[in-house]
Amino acid sequence: MIGNKDEQLLMLLRRNARTSITDIAKALNMSRSTVQNRIARLESSGVITGYSVQLGGAFSSSQVEAHVSIKVAQKLTARTNSALEGISQVSQLFSVSGEYDLIAIVEAQSLEGLSAILDEIGNLEGVERTNSAVVLETRFRR
Repeated sequence: MIGNKDEQLLMLLRRNARTSITDIAKALNMSRSTVQNRIARLESSGVITGYSVQLGGAFSSSQVEAHVSIKVAQKLTARTNSALEGISQVSQLFSVSGEYDLIAIVEAQSLEGLSAILDEIGNLEGVERTNSAVVLETRFRR
């Protein structure tokens, strides 16, 4: 279990993982050493497993994103998952309940590029059908 201060710490890191320890300590009304110890504990316990880059500005706004629901032949699930992991434009892959088995988050530099990736996904061995929803606008992301 993590406490309220740890949740606040995680929220600050989600907003900007490069926020300085000093700034985090001020925001949480804690000492720098306490913040460093909490981050180290969260990392060693596996709550924090890494840090990532968030694309911004003109580059991010020029990207096209789609959520792709994928129906997979059950005997080929592992092979399909592996193939999807090999497509660099698939940024996330979720196993879900319902009519479809997977949801892939796909990012491309253009609609033409997205179309090619969707064709690639649809042609993978084990993929029975797909349904795509292109993201028109991101209201917020945490």
